[in-house]
Amino acid sequence: MFGTSSLVTLVLLLSSATALPSSRAKGPTLGPPRPSIPHLENFSKDIPVLSRNGTQLPAYSHAYYFDQLIDHMDLTLGTFKQRYYHTYEFYEPGGPIILMTPGEEDASGYIGYLTNTTINGHLAQELNGSTIVLEHRFFGDSNPYDNLSVQSFRVHTVQQAIDDLVYFAQNVQLPMPGGDQVAPGNAPWVLIGGSYAGALTSYTLTSRPGVFTAGYASSAVVQAISDFWGYFEPIRQYMPANCSADVEAVIAHVDFVIQSNDTAAITALKMTFGLQGLAHNDDFAAARIHKMVPMLTISLVQQNLFFSWQSLQPDSGLNQAFYQFCDALEVINSVSAPASGWGLDYALQAWGAYWTSTYYKQICGDDDDETCLGTYDSSSPFWTYTYTGNAERSWQWLLCTQFGFQFDGAPASQPTIASRIVTPAWGERQCGYRFPGAFGYNATASPDAAGLNSAYKGWDTTAEHLIFASGTRDPWREATVAADGATNIGSDLQPHLLSDGFHCSDLLIQEAAASPQTKSVQDIAVSYITQWISEWKPSINKQSA
Repeated sequence: MFGTSSLVTLVLLLSSATALPSSRAKGPTLGPPRPSIPHLENFSKDIPVLSRNGTQLPAYSHAYYFDQLIDHMDLTLGTFKQRYYHTYEFYEPGGPIILMTPGEEDASGYIGYLTNTTINGHLAQELNGSTIVLEHRFFGDSNPYDNLSVQSFRVHTVQQAIDDLVYFAQNVQLPMPGGDQVAPGNAPWVLIGGSYAGALTSYTLTSRPGVFTAGYASSAVVQAISDFWGYFEPIRQYMPANCSADVEAVIAHVDFVIQSNDTAAITALKMTFGLQGLAHNDDFAAARIHKMVPMLTISLVQQNLFFSWQSLQPDSGLNQAFYQFCDALEVINSVSAPASGWGLDYALQAWGAYWTSTYYKQICGDDDDETCLGTYDSSSPFWTYTYTGNAERSWQWLLCTQFGFQFDGAPASQPTIASRIVTPAWGERQCGYRFPGAFGYNATASPDAAGLNSAYKGWDTTAEHLIFASGTRDPWREATVAADGATNIGSDLQPHLLSDGFHCSDLLIQEAAASPQTKSVQDIAVSYITQWISEWKPSINKQSA
């Protein structure tokens, strides 16, 4: 074997998902994983909760609702019910209020972030604070409107999400003793987020300074990038060398054959993977990578190959898809390939065999090639289901209009484990199918990544009392301040902390036992925030909107 036991302990990022209706129209399997924070596995939501004086408190799973503005630019539209979870088990008067949103997910799967198993609860325990998990608009039960139409999404923007956090902090009356007297200015608030929610943390402290005393942004994807080939770079760099070498060889061969326009050769290549029924070559190229994702079926989230790098977790079994794939390419009769791999001829056939014998059935079931993997049927109702709770649709809106984050092959000057046949236009075309009212069926989206970076400063924010925590093995690293192209090195007022972790590893206290670097990040972050909280002074001015 290639020594998976020697790898650093890995952390889960399993995209939570609401099951699609049983009548879901046939359509392509869903896209790449959202940049979300890790779930806490085996967490009991209804365990007894006691305050420090022994008072029985509501269960962590008890939901509260806040009257949030539908549109912060047009108050006449009224409010909607925004769900949140809260506990004050560690709170003492004068302690901080620690707020986070899980971002693009149903918040009910993230109530473990109220507890001291996470950096949130750990800070609360250390600083006598109270913790809150606030659901993001248009996810879970927090919907301004009863559908996810383009018209409803008019108020689904990064700025509205930032304003939600600020308005909540300034106006919520928390269900605890003195909970109506802890608005910013009366009490210190700490904003915490990971991944997209980490970006929101940075954006909020950048654009609305003075509301939050401190911010902690883990694996924060602050730099919007339309052509996000960098997603695959940390995977390529840290996956087993033999597997990386052979994957690069196969991908180069696939691209060469497709670009040759040799119909017979292309058909033969597709037959190697049993995909001769797939009509469009970019769909075929994308299937090698883009369909190796956590696929959503009616009742099952599967962990699959390259994108499962983002979903690794110690002792869970969920990390096996990635390594089983590499074993299929690199192990012959219990003998592992050298670092250079077995080479193109063997790897191509082995990959094809693994795909046809094992993998296709897992992701496609009994669907034919085009139904499962094709993306060119713009008339399918699959694209335009607008029921609330469809987290994928809500996230795709943010990608299509603002972030971009289209996963594709690296430039020709760089090695790649993703096909260069797949370009940003492959994904942006699908935005037109999902949101024809915004882009038109036959148009490709033009997400305003540059505008987002200009408004909130991306890598180059100068916001103070903001901690960035990043991991070298995080596939989203190249959108964080730890990216190779970032030049902001941080300061004592904006510490940039780096570990050998994966996506948002530092949010989970258990990761400290697996990685001394992650523990160091957590300890340093707690030290900084403790110092900033100690320096905080009440100020009525901080309550102004």
